[in-house]
Amino acid sequence: MTYPKREPHASEGVVKTYIKRVRAFSPNARKYLISIMIYGAGFGIHRILFNFYLRSLGYDETFMGLLSTVSSMTVLISALPMGYMADRLGRKFSLVVAALVTGASILLMVIFPSTAILIVTNILMGFGSSLGAVVSGPFMMENSGEEERTYLFSIGSGLRMAAYSVGDWVGGYLPSWFGGILDVPAVSSTAYAWAIGMAGVLVMATAIPRLMLKRNKLATENRSAFAPITYARQHPGMLTKLLLPMFITSIGAGLIMPFMNIFFSNVHQQPDPVIGTLMAWGSLAMGIGLILAPAFADRFGKIQVVVFSQALSIPFLIMLGFSPLFELSALAYFIRLTLMNMSSPVYQTFVMEQVDADSRAMVASLNSMVNSFGRAFSPVVSGWMQVNYGFGPPFIGTITMYVIAIGMYYFFFLRGKKRRV
Repeated sequence: MTYPKREPHASEGVVKTYIKRVRAFSPNARKYLISIMIYGAGFGIHRILFNFYLRSLGYDETFMGLLSTVSSMTVLISALPMGYMADRLGRKFSLVVAALVTGASILLMVIFPSTAILIVTNILMGFGSSLGAVVSGPFMMENSGEEERTYLFSIGSGLRMAAYSVGDWVGGYLPSWFGGILDVPAVSSTAYAWAIGMAGVLVMATAIPRLMLKRNKLATENRSAFAPITYARQHPGMLTKLLLPMFITSIGAGLIMPFMNIFFSNVHQQPDPVIGTLMAWGSLAMGIGLILAPAFADRFGKIQVVVFSQALSIPFLIMLGFSPLFELSALAYFIRLTLMNMSSPVYQTFVMEQVDADSRAMVASLNSMVNSFGRAFSPVVSGWMQVNYGFGPPFIGTITMYVIAIGMYYFFFLRGKKRRV
């Protein structure tokens, strides 16, 4: 007896395509993904413990804020010079230098924790972070084919987020472990210093898989030093279209995103453990969005995913900010994170595809600058609004900025186009 052949379900085709795209990753791409996981775990430990370490040394929140501003401003100011340096040094060497400078900065912070050294090392860490950020997109672009490129960008972002979460989780236990080994309190500066020192070692270890990368055939000496300037002069309209929506989005994000823990504490009166759990699940929601993004981009198109995912997030942003019920606000928080962030690597891929190879580091630098702008300046405005008027105006500002940015994406790249971008 013969049975009719079962037609594959649509979801099976999506899964097979996903596996096929991941298998197509080049050896360079796979090694880079390994380095992302090592770096993310180390940096996750640092970011969760560093303020506790400063507090154990007697520094107050004002100094903590100063160091955060110093690091963010360094990333913002140095983005263009780092883009030029990335072209001069080459992608591989730039990635190695970024890991070594960032890791060494973290180690120096705990070896010499004076005020001056802490400021200097945060500046150095900003340089390392900036160099790593501006070279990441061009490197992935040059080490992937058209079919798997969006998958590489999205999985890279997802792995980074997962590694941060692992670092956050492990970092919460490290001071107790070192405290027991060294016979000192878990909240002592010594226990924190050893834990953060491990973070620095992990970040520096990122250089190992990056040293194994093979250099691309396009040698640095064949790159024109004036190519980025030439591209900017020849395509000012395209650069404006690519960067302006991200600039507007960064302003909106800076008004609310740094204060989500304060929002749930002040508005919904939730305790720290609940907020911490909420943030952890939020990271998972963001990771889910990042993993799903390339499949949607393959099916519907990159710009379509950017426009519709961000547009769908707006009602949930409104619910998040103005629902009187914590449960609805928390649910909206998860859905908004998933929808809004799934478009980030998709759009980064789109941007890299629009520019010449010689100009990618420069465009990635400008991308880093516009994304850093809101996070460097908007929180100050938002803090003043919160003190004087509560969270309503910052949420309205964020919603307005996001709607404007979504409109720009639509009118710049999607309106009137019949084919997928």
